[in-house]
Amino acid sequence: MNIDRRKFIGVATAGGTAAALTSWFPAWAQPVSSGITAPLPTVSGTDIRLRIARQTLRVDGKVSRAIGINGTVPAPLIRLREGQNVRLSVVNDLDEDSSIHWHGLLLPFQMDGVPGVSFPGIKPRSTFVYEFPVIQSGTYWYHSHSGLQEQLGHYGPIVIDPKGADPIACDREHVVVLSDHSQLSPEAIFRKLKVNPGHFNMQRQTLSGLLAGKDQPLKERVDWGKMRMDPTDIADVNGSTYTFLVNGYGPKDNWTALFKPGERVRLRIINASAMTIFNVRIPGLRLTIVQADGLNVRPVEVDEFQIAVAETYDVIVTPIDDRAYTLVAEANDRSGMGRATLAPRAGMAAEVPPLRDRPLATMKDMGMGGMDMSGGAMAGMDHSGMAMGTDSGSTSMPAGSATAEAMSGMDMPGTTVPAAGAMAGMDHSAMGGMNHGSMKMRDFSVAPQVDKNAGVQTISPMPSDRMAEPGQGLDNVQHKVLTYHDLIALDRNPDVRAPDRSLDLHLTGNMERFMWSFDGMKMSDHHEPIPFLEGERVRINLINDSMMSHPIHLHGHFFELVTGKGDHAPRKHTVLVQPGGTASFDFTADAVGDWAFHCHMLYHMHAGMMRVVSVRPRGEAP
Repeated sequence: MNIDRRKFIGVATAGGTAAALTSWFPAWAQPVSSGITAPLPTVSGTDIRLRIARQTLRVDGKVSRAIGINGTVPAPLIRLREGQNVRLSVVNDLDEDSSIHWHGLLLPFQMDGVPGVSFPGIKPRSTFVYEFPVIQSGTYWYHSHSGLQEQLGHYGPIVIDPKGADPIACDREHVVVLSDHSQLSPEAIFRKLKVNPGHFNMQRQTLSGLLAGKDQPLKERVDWGKMRMDPTDIADVNGSTYTFLVNGYGPKDNWTALFKPGERVRLRIINASAMTIFNVRIPGLRLTIVQADGLNVRPVEVDEFQIAVAETYDVIVTPIDDRAYTLVAEANDRSGMGRATLAPRAGMAAEVPPLRDRPLATMKDMGMGGMDMSGGAMAGMDHSGMAMGTDSGSTSMPAGSATAEAMSGMDMPGTTVPAAGAMAGMDHSAMGGMNHGSMKMRDFSVAPQVDKNAGVQTISPMPSDRMAEPGQGLDNVQHKVLTYHDLIALDRNPDVRAPDRSLDLHLTGNMERFMWSFDGMKMSDHHEPIPFLEGERVRINLINDSMMSHPIHLHGHFFELVTGKGDHAPRKHTVLVQPGGTASFDFTADAVGDWAFHCHMLYHMHAGMMRVVSVRPRGEAP
């Protein structure tokens, strides 16, 4: 905080030191006089009308531009029932094309709402009618897939009640939509990222941090500098420009969810952010995870969970005491937080914990998770040999090496799955003698399918499966944090066949130029879809060659995470791939059509990290 000394003394004299300091507190830490308990507006039935239009949005007393639906941000809660048909007439009152994608819903691809992939978009001053059967239940959401409109407030929640009894019993429920909002236009944000990807990073290491022992030792900082990498680069856009919202309200607004002590309260939590991964906790309450991405899981108790952009988690809490609790949604780089309150009565507030120390990236985040890090992450390595622009000449673990480990965790006796191409013929015993001094950070020999161009800054030398980890900055917290390995499907998977084949996909980018892609190919430069045949079973190995997290979303399908849970593998539509890590999933190509497949970080997708998955009927050429 940069506080003018004379101004501070003057205010302190007039109103007291405590009152003077209040205005300098960050928004999430400021006291509130009363909570906002207004429920989300709701629409339901078989014939629903939605109107997309520009509006203003007031957050913590500040007014800014927004795009809303039916005059609200978030858009209205759409409440449906499994087994019904729904007709949604969407009016576009903007001066530009728009769209709505029904995130996580299984429907005909023509109704999926992705311009240029499944339909032409909704022209200005026109109406498009979405019509489809509702064949599932759970917590989902909807948002624009046109330009950067999602950042401006074009998103809303969906709740689909099951046609039978709900296995998740509760006395009360609240929908909690997390998001990020900036006074800057999304176009301005994107321009700044292209000019200087570190523009919003106000958490760089300092001399005072070094002297206080909060930052890396000087030698490690020098080593990172030689590699042109910044260990504080955790989030591209963060609290330096964002206010983090809960149901459209800022931290000072203090949105409040009411309860009666002793009730089982279900929180349907949706991360509708453009760019923010949240770490969610409610100090003083245990959280029971009962649903992930709309599908039920066996209840698992945790104290905190990380929710990536586009994920949903349903949580049960049972507050016993007649007091308020703070719901904390802390940005994963610790640059700010969304804040709300659970309370027996409106106007109550609980203590808001301070932001925790910001995390620093490690060598594992650079794709060196297979190295022995004892004695210091950088010890003994010749960083001059980690050439960013060298294409060959190194000895390193193939980027698909997580495949064997992931496949060994599957409970499928008597089945054999082809290993990823990078594994073929590899002599693992030779890894013990690896010469770290010759390791390259851009060795295309371990990722031959990746296009060699300026948009690929690094290839992870030794990526590791990180699905058993809680997420950046959460390794050393003193309580239980959810991991993907904790999730077990409540019901047996509908398809338990072994995969017919496997496919490696590299998540690639150039962080210095803010360029993002799959296998080095941007959506705008590569129009060939990724082909699949209807009904085939495929293992997808996602290999993150960058130092940034990527929540990867597949439209029109659910997939099973490969975490050793056999026929009860957790089924999701979005998976977070940690920096320098891998994540594997199996999916059945059971929905014919063209489907978007992309990183759900809005500006990553906008910069090129998107492809089309094409599922063709049997008998047609792929």
